[in-house]
Amino acid sequence: MTTTHPTPRQLLRREIAGTLGLLASAADFAAMRRYRTFLFDDHHSYLQQAEALLRSLAAQGRTTSVVLFDPAEFARFCAQEGLDPDTTDSRTRYTAEAAALGPCVLHEGEPLPELLRTLVAESLRQATWEYASELLEELGDCARCAVPLAHHAHRRAGHLLRAALDTTDPGHHQLVCSLTTAGRTLLAALHADTRTSGEALLDHGESADFTTLLACALALPAPAGLVMRSRVEGRPEEVRGWRLREGRAQPLTAAEVFDAYCTDPVSGDPVAPEPGVEYCAGTPVDDDHGPSPCH
Repeated sequence: MTTTHPTPRQLLRREIAGTLGLLASAADFAAMRRYRTFLFDDHHSYLQQAEALLRSLAAQGRTTSVVLFDPAEFARFCAQEGLDPDTTDSRTRYTAEAAALGPCVLHEGEPLPELLRTLVAESLRQATWEYASELLEELGDCARCAVPLAHHAHRRAGHLLRAALDTTDPGHHQLVCSLTTAGRTLLAALHADTRTSGEALLDHGESADFTTLLACALALPAPAGLVMRSRVEGRPEEVRGWRLREGRAQPLTAAEVFDAYCTDPVSGDPVAPEPGVEYCAGTPVDDDHGPSPCH
């Protein structure tokens, strides 16, 4: 009697509930191999089959969303729900839960490596926002006015963002806020178009993430900074920055900005400056954003 074994692509179809939960890293893939019903044995081949499946679904006109499958979170989910983790049904239920609550990216025909980069970036963005929000909530209420300090910090962050954009001419700007706390460095980026009159054109999602981290950086006694890269028509790209300390933005010198951009953050070795980029001193900003929360 001949036994027909399912193909890898057929196995992957069993893992989908309108969404593909993808094991992006080799470590996560290895963690899932302890389950008897997880029938894949090679991560590279698994990713190849995942990409082939996504392409096949796209060719059929079917839209598939993709989430990162986290084995540790999956185990916790099964324990909380009283599920046997060694079943495809449990993996399907977790994938649906992860898609509803966490970062989820639609596959639009792009290669799998590009999709994974987008998904990992989105996961990191959400994790940063959640962590920064928790830090702000832990600040409690203002002793003077009983208003949550998080509210004051957000207001100051919004003011600082507008003040920083006012330090340069209309153009395209990318701002990056960094905060180091509890041994981890948090980053948030924001793109702003100030070429039209009135309010700067900002992405709503980016703006919410950025101002939350900027509020955190202004409120906490932790190393933090703000860097702005500007493209103004007829001028070289300019980079300027500020050190965030005690609720205030202190301009960096041109040498400090140069050192920050032209030093490898891991090895400390010098990195060649980018052609056509000028490293400028941070312009003093209107410091009405700090440090008093009640003014």
